[in-house]
Amino acid sequence: MQQKIVKKELEIGGKKLILETGKLANHANGAVLATYGETVVLATAVSQNPTQDLGYFPLSVDLDEKLYAGGRISTSRFIKRENRPSEKAILTSRLIDRSIRPLFPKGFQAEVQVIITVLSIDNTNDPDIPALIATSAALAISNIPWNGPISGLRVALKEGNYVLNPTEEERAASELEVLVASTKDEIVMIETAANEVEEKTIAGAFKFALEAGKAVISLIEDFAKEAGQPKQDYEQEKLSAKTQEKIRQFIEKNLMADFEDKSQDEGWFGDSIKTLEDEFLKKEEASELKEAEEQEVSAKVLSDILEEIVTDKLRDDILTHNKRPDGRKPDEIRPLSIDAGLLPRTHGSGLFQRGETQVLSIVTLGSPALEQLIEGMYGEETKRYMHHYNFPPFSTGEAKRRGAPGRREIGHGALAEKALVPVIPSSDQFPYTIRVVSEVLSSAGSTSQASVCASTLALMDAGVPIKEPVAGISIGLITDKVNRSKYVTLTDIAYQEDAQGDMDFKVAGTKNGITAIQMDIKLNGLSLKIIDEALEKAKTARLHLLGEMQRIIPESRKQLSVHAPRVIVVKIDPSKIGEVVGSGGRVINKIIAETGAAIDITDDGNVTISSKDAQACQKAAEWVEGIVKEPQPEEEYEGTVKRIMNFGAFVEILPGKEGLVHISQLAPHRVENVEDVVKIGQKVKVRVVEIDDQGRLNLSMLFGDDIKEKSSQVRREAPRGRFDNRDRGRRPGRGPKRY
Repeated sequence: MQQKIVKKELEIGGKKLILETGKLANHANGAVLATYGETVVLATAVSQNPTQDLGYFPLSVDLDEKLYAGGRISTSRFIKRENRPSEKAILTSRLIDRSIRPLFPKGFQAEVQVIITVLSIDNTNDPDIPALIATSAALAISNIPWNGPISGLRVALKEGNYVLNPTEEERAASELEVLVASTKDEIVMIETAANEVEEKTIAGAFKFALEAGKAVISLIEDFAKEAGQPKQDYEQEKLSAKTQEKIRQFIEKNLMADFEDKSQDEGWFGDSIKTLEDEFLKKEEASELKEAEEQEVSAKVLSDILEEIVTDKLRDDILTHNKRPDGRKPDEIRPLSIDAGLLPRTHGSGLFQRGETQVLSIVTLGSPALEQLIEGMYGEETKRYMHHYNFPPFSTGEAKRRGAPGRREIGHGALAEKALVPVIPSSDQFPYTIRVVSEVLSSAGSTSQASVCASTLALMDAGVPIKEPVAGISIGLITDKVNRSKYVTLTDIAYQEDAQGDMDFKVAGTKNGITAIQMDIKLNGLSLKIIDEALEKAKTARLHLLGEMQRIIPESRKQLSVHAPRVIVVKIDPSKIGEVVGSGGRVINKIIAETGAAIDITDDGNVTISSKDAQACQKAAEWVEGIVKEPQPEEEYEGTVKRIMNFGAFVEILPGKEGLVHISQLAPHRVENVEDVVKIGQKVKVRVVEIDDQGRLNLSMLFGDDIKEKSSQVRREAPRGRFDNRDRGRRPGRGPKRY
């Protein structure tokens, strides 16, 4: 049955945003088609009862990129359909998840699946903003309980002014890019990339996005009034007061006794749940309770009760007694341990430890030919700086099945990469592909920002001339359950303050300003006041960390590791690429064979030469430069005699370039036999006399006084008579020719 089609429009950022429902995907609980420019996405939200007790709210968000959206077919010869999601798709999915998750009611436990399909892209408007807005609208009109809607907007900076939803071109030129999800009065999620921008400017962008987002929320509210469904009822799993009290007593007696010592162990909470399941539920009183309750005591209920106890203790200790789980003050950073240059064969390494969080980062340098090639809806692009983050199970003291990197690992790696991109030197300054891997060796909160610090150390140890060192810190938040205006912001949150706290505000930057921000919260929103306070605390902590890091390694090392390859880029005229390659690759293969260097040539004339042997690299570079160089008159060269003829010798002055030294130019005196002066293979110094109309080189081995002596000899030996140049008379019987 065809549903009623509802369409709403709004002009925002100079472009029209259109929301439509009732035409597509009508079996979903909520489905919205969003169009922005010529970018079109379809967001669907579906809810159903979970098949098993998962112990957590089963929300999944997936952005499906389609190659057809950009009018493309995969370049792979074997796989033509879309395969696993790209990193960009995963990051956008995480961004939307982090925006909508805090607004689901705590007691709602049905499985919710959000799928956003990108149907069309215009290469001007990124699909992430319409995807976030479409998801908000789909949940708002569905019968799924959700405390939205929210807005999602991007802000850039152009000539000192904020720009709403900038185009791809405007984003590339901006020093700042902020993505904000917000309710009408508060901010829910923040993602920021910046080129060392000061806190005041970034805070202004947050405010600008919050105000502009009100129009989007009003649009979705009007849309939901016309197309919305009544929200479904749900029951929160409850136990009797008697059962809850028994569980609480068991937790207090058996688990909370060692909370002070174990609170920073990420595996503690999971181990405690397992203890509850394995021990408490086996006890006789638990069996009696289950019979009385006539229900199973699920892992989810046990988890909720344990979390409530831990959260209450955490809030009471911090808000009432100003006491953090590990005894620190609110603005105190955990003890630091910093080192660089730990590994003998890697190109660079750095170790950063903050409390029990420990990260080892390793840098590998390579030729520009090793850049990552990325294929997607937009086409193909390359990336020369890559940051990968690994989170093995031993880092939390656990044994788990291992597989491909998860979304968390991809997200944390991307955040660290974003934080460091602004200080990475350009390819003109440093012609290397750079890969950084951050290995989390021990986790107790804020590993992503420890990765930023460790990676800065590793880059400096590798000799990468970064513009400025970068450090990262996480700021947390603890609020009063009843009175939200009562709160404490915490510098350098540890695990429990992250897990049971209300905010994880990650800020990375240099001494000059911020390079990256990512904010996640568990509340329905945060005020600008709290965010401003978090920014200031992060700045103070960041400057302290930078000072401690630079005590260990003040600046990038002047020399690359002996194990790192040497790379030279020679820029040539693209029309001369054929000369360097040679017929059938003869010339370039000869260079590679004789020098041992790797050579890659791009269509724009960039010749990249790399080798672990610096001398081989330099020799190959000089060879290439010699091939494309155009000799000029009076230039001097050291050449090699290649051929000898009766009338002179052919000397190779540059690779593949020979010139003739006429017999008269071999020596200042008269030469009867060329081989009396030169031999094949002999190194000789020559001078370019001229380049004739056919491009042939005429060379000479005469310099300075030799030239004068030769001229005198020519005059002395020239025959006298009617052809004697010194006889200025004319031949008898001939007068001047007249016209």
